[in-house]
Amino acid sequence: MEVLHLFTIDYKSGLPIFEQIYRSVIKLGAAGAFGEKGQLPSVRAVAKELGVNPNTVQKAYAMLERDGVIASLPGKGSFLAQPEAVLEKRRAEALLRLREAVREALGAGVGQEEIQKILDEEGKA
Repeated sequence: MEVLHLFTIDYKSGLPIFEQIYRSVIKLGAAGAFGEKGQLPSVRAVAKELGVNPNTVQKAYAMLERDGVIASLPGKGSFLAQPEAVLEKRRAEALLRLREAVREALGAGVGQEEIQKILDEEGKA
């Protein structure tokens, strides 16, 4: 399977590379980027594309497998688990980030009315 530059890494981000790969797989999987079979590119292909150590990619894949997002079949590769599981994982992560952002905004003095206004505006987009 060709990687075709699916993954992008922000080296200036404070987020570890394996975590960025983890999130990318969830996002790409939810968008259907891995095709009908849901097969992920090999660890080596991703590592080569990103210019990172294969162990970094393997760590992300291991976490994805642990969380039920992918399943690895010896000699066959790694595949997305149930598409619903990928979507649910993405939803759960989005809710977690939203909660963190709301806590940060409240801590910075942003009022609940302002937060609600933004939610209403974004909900219409």
